[in-house]
Amino acid sequence: MAMCIAVEEVAFERLVLSAPMEQNINQHGTVFGGSAATLAVLAAWSLLHTRLTQESMDVRLVVQRSSMEYFAPMTGRFAAVATLQSGADWGPFARAIRTKGKARIEVQSRISSSAEQAGHFKGEFVAVRV
Repeated sequence: MAMCIAVEEVAFERLVLSAPMEQNINQHGTVFGGSAATLAVLAAWSLLHTRLTQESMDVRLVVQRSSMEYFAPMTGRFAAVATLQSGADWGPFARAIRTKGKARIEVQSRISSSAEQAGHFKGEFVAVRV
């Protein structure tokens, strides 16, 4: 079954994806945790992919390490807002790809539902020049 993901916003500093609860529901009548984690990873990956594409960098982009923490059950449409981890510096990341052919960077996504924060994803992504 498809998650029915929608792109809500694509900007240089953040990317927002959302999905309806109805296609991502668990046996408790709330959003399935796996769907929330998938949306968070996809938002983070998409933010990096979008920025790398804007800078004409052809890379393979993979998540190397990640963690997901849940704060509250989600009972409606849910969204993932991806941003670069505070302190992450895009400049050295992009330079390392150009000069060394690979680099890693940390990205975070906040999951919310009904305007309340419901979870947090943190992932380390590796980009390898093709």
